Amino acid sequence: MNRDLLLINTAAFLRSVSVGLTGVVVGVYLFRHGFSSLSIGLVIGAGLAGAAVATLVVSLRADNVGRKSTLCFLALLGSIAGIALAITPSLPLLLLLAFVGMLNGMGTDRSAAFALEQAIIPGLVPDVRRTWTLAWYNVVLDSGGAIGALAAGLPLRLPKWMGLSLPGAYRAVFIGYAVLSVFIALLYLLLSDKVEIARVPNADFRPARVSPETKHVLGRLARLFSLDAFAGGLLTDALLSYWFFRRFGVSEESLGILFFIVRLLNAVSHLGAAWLARHIGLVNTMVFTHLPSSLFLLAVPFAPSYQVAALLLLCREALVEMDVPTRQSYVAAVVPADERTFASGVTILVRNVFWAVGSSLAGLFMSMAFSAPLVMGGGLKIVYDLILYRSFRTVRPPEEQGSANA
Repeated sequence: MNRDLLLINTAAFLRSVSVGLTGVVVGVYLFRHGFSSLSIGLVIGAGLAGAAVATLVVSLRADNVGRKSTLCFLALLGSIAGIALAITPSLPLLLLLAFVGMLNGMGTDRSAAFALEQAIIPGLVPDVRRTWTLAWYNVVLDSGGAIGALAAGLPLRLPKWMGLSLPGAYRAVFIGYAVLSVFIALLYLLLSDKVEIARVPNADFRPARVSPETKHVLGRLARLFSLDAFAGGLLTDALLSYWFFRRFGVSEESLGILFFIVRLLNAVSHLGAAWLARHIGLVNTMVFTHLPSSLFLLAVPFAPSYQVAALLLLCREALVEMDVPTRQSYVAAVVPADERTFASGVTILVRNVFWAVGSSLAGLFMSMAFSAPLVMGGGLKIVYDLILYRSFRTVRPPEEQGSANA
């Protein structure tokens, strides 16, 4: 691994630790502070909406402003989310700070920095290593998310270790989140100029060059990704943790262990995805692993006990993330190298927007039927898989052309 890849992966790991932590505790934390299901969904949605706006700016301007400086600025903005949770202001101000700080309740890192990093990485390695490098990048992300989820027990442990009150323990954890974001910004400053591409002098607020072919392919992919992301917005870790907390009375500490295992399964699955893609292709891997994961999800609301529900969730999580490195690799493969930031930004932007919409509505759906988001999310993801396979099974990346097993 070269120096830039090491720095990017280290920063991504630390960012994912923060995301894994907030994904487990934020819903329960806000509920303990008297927020309703609807309000919790709105806070999570506001954070994802902020991430969507940031991703839009990244896709349009990061290559001209500078990828390194953009990553630094995003990390510093992220510290605001930690400060917002620590002070827990009234709902209107919390919504604003969650938006500006891009608070991530997904439990998995799908931020603007994530979009920019996955545009940078393919340019640092040859095509034959692209999928594997992105797979390892996602292993790093999910490993960080696993440790972050395990740290969800800290608010319950710190009062015993340090004599803090439970609210004080939560504040300490969220201040640590903010400090970690600042440290990540410092890591980005160490990146070399190899992560940059040639800048366009006096560029206005639009992508420098985007071919009609790229626009056509991205348009088709974006429509599909919006459906998948809306379903994913109904299924954020914050809302799933809240669902387990209310349905079975599971504590934050137990939830942290559950989502620690979830992220470990996600991490291992990325390597399996890279191996499988080499044998059956990127699109086939995306669909044939994602579809059964949605079937497991649909069974979770009908589980008679926490143990059964947790087992079904783990079966789902062992498969659901296998489409992530394959999707990233596929998007990078079907567009020219100098359009990857735009392509990555657009696809992540679409996902962030519809994650925000889905998570905002999830609280409303929960207030009508508590398990409705799980059922709706699983069903919509199945529809997405079927349409994706029908639309793109014949559109192959360069390494798969000319050989069925390339």
